[in-house]
Amino acid sequence: MVTTATTNSQRVILQNISWHTFETILEEMGNTRATRLAYDHGILEIITPLMPYEHNKRLIEKLIDNLAEELNLKIKSIGSTTCKRPDLLRGVEPDSAFYIQNEPLMRHKQNLDLTQDPPPDLVIEVDYKNASVDRMPIYQGLGVPEVWRYQEPVMQIYCLQKGGYVLCDVSPTFADLPLIQIPQFLAESMKIGEIPMITAFRAWVKEQLEQSR
Repeated sequence: MVTTATTNSQRVILQNISWHTFETILEEMGNTRATRLAYDHGILEIITPLMPYEHNKRLIEKLIDNLAEELNLKIKSIGSTTCKRPDLLRGVEPDSAFYIQNEPLMRHKQNLDLTQDPPPDLVIEVDYKNASVDRMPIYQGLGVPEVWRYQEPVMQIYCLQKGGYVLCDVSPTFADLPLIQIPQFLAESMKIGEIPMITAFRAWVKEQLEQSR
């Protein structure tokens, strides 16, 4: 076991963990907790986020809600619901995940079974550089179409194409908007506050949509 501490989170790495043990840990820890788990072929990482990490994640979630509203998209947030495939020996609890294209299919689902259900359409990862378990191969294996990775002050958008992730300048989920500019709005929230920042973000989205017409 190796324990590491960073500015935004505390992490524990466990080696040689069986899938059965991973499932047991998930069950014993329950759903009401702050920790996030990632499992890839016997390696288990347990993360406990700290305040800066949670703050950035919540702000990005709010911006996604506003994007969905401006674009009149249906959306279902599943937060950090465990996404796992025992046949792949991979599982992960994203910082945040959403169904958008597949929202009608998943709207009334109370449990997630990725052996039958589609993966989330969008996943958010914050403070990813400090992770010891690379989540991208896990998301690729699960078939997640779009992943946003935010490491202050940069956000990267990855789109799944032909079985691999490609770095993109725009988000196909949200009308090909250049959402790599989101960090500018997150930084601005520290100066003017969250609500004025969200108001400015919505105005920017409307401007971008007007320019694309």
